[in-house]
Amino acid sequence: MKTRRQFLATLPAIAAQATSRPNILFAIADDRSWPGAIVTRNNMLRLPAVERVEREGVSFNNSYCASPSCTPSRSAILTGRQIWQVEEGGALYGTLRPKYPVFTQLLEDAGYHVGNTAKTWGPGDWTAAGQKRPICGVNYNSRTLKPPAGGLDERDYAGNFEDFLAARKQGQPFFFWYGGTEPHRVYERGYGQKLGKRLEDVDVPPFWPDTPTVRGDLLDYCAEVEWFDSQLGKMLQKLEQIGELDNTLVVVTSDNGMPFPRAKVNLYDWGVRMPLSVRWGKRIAGNQTRNSFVHHMDFAPTFLEVAGVAPPSSMTGRSLVDVFAREDAGRDCVFTGFERHVMARPNGQTYPVRAIRTNDFLYLRNFEPGRWPTGGEFVSSNRTPHGDVDACPTASFIVENRQQFPKQYGLCYGKRPGEELYDLKKDPYQLSNVAGGAGYKAAKQQLRGRLEGYLRKTGDPRIEGRDPWQGYVYHQKTGFGASFNKSLPADVRAKARELERSKPE
Repeated sequence: MKTRRQFLATLPAIAAQATSRPNILFAIADDRSWPGAIVTRNNMLRLPAVERVEREGVSFNNSYCASPSCTPSRSAILTGRQIWQVEEGGALYGTLRPKYPVFTQLLEDAGYHVGNTAKTWGPGDWTAAGQKRPICGVNYNSRTLKPPAGGLDERDYAGNFEDFLAARKQGQPFFFWYGGTEPHRVYERGYGQKLGKRLEDVDVPPFWPDTPTVRGDLLDYCAEVEWFDSQLGKMLQKLEQIGELDNTLVVVTSDNGMPFPRAKVNLYDWGVRMPLSVRWGKRIAGNQTRNSFVHHMDFAPTFLEVAGVAPPSSMTGRSLVDVFAREDAGRDCVFTGFERHVMARPNGQTYPVRAIRTNDFLYLRNFEPGRWPTGGEFVSSNRTPHGDVDACPTASFIVENRQQFPKQYGLCYGKRPGEELYDLKKDPYQLSNVAGGAGYKAAKQQLRGRLEGYLRKTGDPRIEGRDPWQGYVYHQKTGFGASFNKSLPADVRAKARELERSKPE
C-alpha cells in the first residue's frame, strides 16, 4: 500500500515543462443518482465508457454532492466549500461572488488551457456579484448534431472537445469541463423501450409505485445516461489517439440526484449520493473500489494539488489524492444541505435541511417542518403545485393516483418532522423514520451533536438562527443560461443558445 509521500512522488515535478503536468477531464452528468439507485437486470444499463474508467481506475461507492440542486452543487464543486459558505451561490439561480476562489480560474492562472461544453456553473447569473472572468473558461458549443431522441442535447459534446484541444498551445496542460445536460428532464417518452430495454428488467424502489408508467420513465432515464456515456467514450478515444489519455486525470460524476420525486432536491441517498469513477493511467491501479466517504467539495483541492497549485485556505474540502492511494484515507461521514430550488413556496420561502450520513445512519434536521418540502399546493407565476418536483410521468402518476398509493404519495409529497433518522442496515430505502424510537435515542443524540458541531464550525447561519437565503435574488432568465433548460420551448432554447455562444459562461 502506497503512503501519501510515495504516491505524490509519482506525480510529475512541477518545475518540469508544462507537458509534464497532468491534464484533467471532468465529466459531470446533470441529475444522475449513484448506480445502485436503480436495480436493473440483463445488462439493461450499458455504460462502456464508465466501465472502462472503473476497470482501469477506481470507483467510489460513497460519493456525495453538497446539495441536491444544480447551482449549489456546482458552487461547492468549484469553490471547495459547503453551500452555506458561498452565500447566494448556495441556491438555484443565484450568483457566485469573486471572493470565493474557483479552482478553474486558479488552474487558468497556473497556465492551464481551461474550457467547457454545455452546462457548467448554473443556472444563475455569475456576473451579478461582480465576477469579471468566465467561471469555467471558454465555451465550446459551436458543433451540433441531430440526437436520436427528443430531449437529448443537440450539442456535439465530443466534437466540441476536439475543438477545445485544437485551440490549446503546444505542450499546454488542459482542464475540460464536460457538462452534459443528460439525464435532466425532459425525456422522449418510450425512448428507452425503443432501444430494446424491457419494463420487466427494472426493480422500482418502494417509495414509487411499481407500475408500467414508472418503469417506462426509469427506462427513459437510463437511455439518457447512456447518451452521456457514449459521448464520454468518444472523448476517451480521442485522448488515446493523441497519446494523452494516461496523462489525463479522468473524473466522472454527476451534480445531484435523478429528477424523480424523493430524489432530486432531497437529502436522501437518491438525491445526494453520486456516481464517481476516476482513471489516471499508471498513477491509479485498475479495478479498485473505495467504500469510505468522499464529498464533491473535495474535487477543487484535488485538481489543484495534482496540478501543483496550492489550494486556498478558504476551501473546506480536502484533496482526494490520499484516497486514490488507499481506502482508509476517506471520511467516515459526509454532511449535506439544501435551501431553495425553484420558487415553489409563498414569498420565495426556502425548505432548509441539513444532514449527516454515516455507514449506519442518515440523520436529517428539517429547520422548517411546517413548510411543504415540495412546495405544496402553492402556485406561482410559472410553477404548478408541488413545484419543487420535476414534472414527469412518475410525479404525475403518484399525484393522480394518491388514493391508490397513499404511502408513496406521503413519502414523496408529504410534510416531514423536525428530525428524521434512518437505520440503513435495516432500512436501506430510507422509508421508516425512527427518530422517535426508544432504541435510537443515543444514536440520534450523537448524530445531532455531530451535525450541529460541524455546522457551527463551518459557519452555517441556520444553526445560529439566521436566514439570509430568503432575501437572495433569484436570477432566472429566459435568455442567457436557458439553452440547457429542456423544459423550455425549443424556439426559446434556440434563441438562448445563440446568445450563449456570444457570451462566455
